[in-house]
Amino acid sequence: MNEAGGIILPGVGAFADAMNQLRELKLVEPILDSIQSGKPFLGICLGMQVLFEQGEEHGIHRGLGVFPGRVVKFPPGPKVPHMGWNQLHIKQASPLLDGVPEDGAFYFVHSFYAEPGESSLILATSDYGLEFPAVAGRGNVFGVQFHPEKSSSLGLKILQNFGGIVEL
Repeated sequence: MNEAGGIILPGVGAFADAMNQLRELKLVEPILDSIQSGKPFLGICLGMQVLFEQGEEHGIHRGLGVFPGRVVKFPPGPKVPHMGWNQLHIKQASPLLDGVPEDGAFYFVHSFYAEPGESSLILATSDYGLEFPAVAGRGNVFGVQFHPEKSSSLGLKILQNFGGIVEL
């Protein structure tokens, strides 16, 4: 990780399992050290969720704690998991969102969503029975709840933007 210009943490699965794997592979400290050093970091889906202090999937589990807040299950209402295309509602300008239009559609697959401890972390939201953070970020750390790799040209734009942040 020391030689990488930036880090992407993808994720599919459960919060506790992901954190257990990061601990078993001894990746927690290198990830946190890289973030602390200012290296650009992008968490995708579960990779975004583990940035928060805790997740409530299958009990309460400690996350990386980079962002204050917790990850909780969608309340009863629309079918869970949330799977499909939804629009982003941009709340703050960010280099990660450069060239992404308001109401641009992205592909989501998730049953849990972040409740940030600070509203300033929310860069964009989406709606699925409630408004939830779809993009979070602060400084060199970003997270997207959707899957940019499955989100056509706008997803590619997010990944290109992150590449541009890495090059800065």
